[in-house]
Amino acid sequence: MINKTMKPEIASQPLTRRQLLKTTGTGLGMIALPNLLRAANSPLSAKEPHFPAKAKHVIHIYLNGGPSQVDTWDPKPELTKYGGKPLPLGNLTTERETGVALASPFEFKQHGESGLWCSSVFDKTASNHADKICVIRSMYANTPNHEQSMRLMNTGDERLSRPSYGSWLTYGLGCENENLPGFVTLCPGLPVADSSNWRSSFLPGIYQGTYLDTRIEDVNKLIANINNTRVSRDDQRKQLDLLSKLNGKHLERRKEDANLEARIQSFELAYRMQMEATDALDISKETQETLNLYKADTVHGRQLLIARRLIERGVRVVQCYHGDVQPWDSHGSIATAHRDLGLQADGPISALLSDLERSGLLSETLIICGGEFGRTPAVEIPLGSNAPPTGRDHNHHGFTVWMAGAGIKGGMAYGSTDEFGYRAVEKRTHVHDLHATMLHLLGFDHERLTYRHAGRDFRLTDVHGHVVKEILA
Repeated sequence: MINKTMKPEIASQPLTRRQLLKTTGTGLGMIALPNLLRAANSPLSAKEPHFPAKAKHVIHIYLNGGPSQVDTWDPKPELTKYGGKPLPLGNLTTERETGVALASPFEFKQHGESGLWCSSVFDKTASNHADKICVIRSMYANTPNHEQSMRLMNTGDERLSRPSYGSWLTYGLGCENENLPGFVTLCPGLPVADSSNWRSSFLPGIYQGTYLDTRIEDVNKLIANINNTRVSRDDQRKQLDLLSKLNGKHLERRKEDANLEARIQSFELAYRMQMEATDALDISKETQETLNLYKADTVHGRQLLIARRLIERGVRVVQCYHGDVQPWDSHGSIATAHRDLGLQADGPISALLSDLERSGLLSETLIICGGEFGRTPAVEIPLGSNAPPTGRDHNHHGFTVWMAGAGIKGGMAYGSTDEFGYRAVEKRTHVHDLHATMLHLLGFDHERLTYRHAGRDFRLTDVHGHVVKEILA
């Protein structure tokens, strides 16, 4: 499982609780199954990592669609100089045809004592928190396509069904509050590649992300059927105990059915969630000052506030997608699109950092913000249109992700792209390196957090990844 000290040829997937009970003591342990399911050693029980961790939680602000690095956190004076002219280094191959250099329409300035550069798109975040933020300017991925790159960012693999990083973390750490899921995904709609971004794949199903559609404002409808208005909790408990016995007998004939194990665990979690889930999602309990700070009358503000409420109640991982499908995919009118998106995201992100710092949670919560790739410094040539080109194509060769909070050096830019912002050239940081660093901050050696499946030991970083030690506090 977590400790990869056994030789691969003799390491094996651990027995489930039911398998153990059925194969020891002539199966009498099955009588105690309902109580054991509710015991403190459930799959979501808190576990110790490999070594003392700086971070206990993760909030991932996912700007789905690919924000432009050269219009946000990576200023390029040479791009302004060459605006409207061919780039002297030529254009790299991306998804669509590109033309001349497109100068950024946004003003850049330095912020904080560190002098960290940022554009007006994220002015509030930079103005209030520059000295807490580490901007990785040298990120790169493998392909310029949304589905593959988003899957790589979230699961460590572009093409195949692999467990999401949130599932790996809850598998390794469990949850501090067993009445809530360990991993929650907040998204108004669905991103590209939908549930593959938070699935557990071959890990036990209890570690899959719980998806909430944050377009729904009514807290009683945000989680469908969370409260049973017809059956009391005591009667529900009796029903679940009976169901567990029936499922135990059903499993006797299907000993290798991991899906059945996951379904039983999901029933138990749903029962426990009635106690705390509605309360955690009910932002009406916040002060008006806090609601105003987050702009909680907006979707993104509301979901970032919910993220804080979940984290303070012990949830390990919360992902917040900025919008439905891929809002940051600005193929046209980068000036208008990124300005409007910044107006939606900037204030709530700044509020989240301020609120976490005020409550003391920032010191134990890792914040990650970025998309699946960046955008080209060259203008995209629109196909089948006579409209002037004003947008940017996908760019996986070089982009920006920033981190803040537990264990991160603030007020610094790490690595760089070339003089036009096309390709990561200095201290190149692959998505696997980002994952390795994230796991390190949460107390894990990314090479040892493994799970045996189909005859081999899998891990989030596959056979890649290095911890970026220079950004660690």
